[in-house]
Amino acid sequence: MGELKHIDIQSPGFGEFYDEVPLWSAPFGLWLLDSVSVRSGQTILDVGAGTGFLTIELAQRCYPSRVIAVDPWSAATIRLRKKVDFLGLSNVEILECDAAALELSDDYVDLIVSNLGINNFDNAADVLRTCWRVARPGARIVMTSNLVGTMHEFYDVYREVLSDAQSVDRLNVLEKHLQHRATPESLRSQLERAGFRVLRCLTDSCRLRFASGNAMMRHLLMRIGFIPAWKEILAPDDNNLLFEKLEKRLNERTNQIGELVLTIPMALIEAEKPLSQ
Repeated sequence: MGELKHIDIQSPGFGEFYDEVPLWSAPFGLWLLDSVSVRSGQTILDVGAGTGFLTIELAQRCYPSRVIAVDPWSAATIRLRKKVDFLGLSNVEILECDAAALELSDDYVDLIVSNLGINNFDNAADVLRTCWRVARPGARIVMTSNLVGTMHEFYDVYREVLSDAQSVDRLNVLEKHLQHRATPESLRSQLERAGFRVLRCLTDSCRLRFASGNAMMRHLLMRIGFIPAWKEILAPDDNNLLFEKLEKRLNERTNQIGELVLTIPMALIEAEKPLSQ
């Protein structure tokens, strides 16, 4: 084994990457890491790598396997490059591009992972077709996704507020917003249409707990991951007023049951590229 880079926890750069596992993706990512094949000598593709939670873990756990991280999000790939450089990981390649446009050879990778990626792809079918093309015969693909019913406790309250305001058109927009959530059946169908053979699809759930609606609405996860889309459901003129009513109603719900609990249904699906076509 080559000499490992010394990590000085007192150095100014240490705090830039330590203890920053994304809250939203951590339960899914840990589940995925417990499910994938941990072997040396693989070529692994991390689709929708973000700031590199899976990339860095797999690069270390499967060393000297090569991990290729792909994501079009520039801010994330910049951060990932800094972490890879700081840790001295020589077996990571970072590609800043749309996964559907990957310029990798056919039959190239042994394992494809995507943690909460597919539900964020506008072109999921194209991405999965590319994954099938670059996968070797017999290669596995393991993905996680949240499902229909995500945070249903919040959306039940949102419906109540819109119903009280008699905003029928906005209720329709809310339902359309919810329709993009995956189901185990839709995940299976997407993979099969791309040419993969589904081996298993597991479901589970996790929870997010908050002291109040005020606390939930001010949490970073909600501010960057959900609130912008929630506000787009409302008409511009009603935006602030109805959002204030929504937060108040969430607080009332918390007072009734003691805390605000949001349930996150989860799925993990594993498939393979058949050995013969």
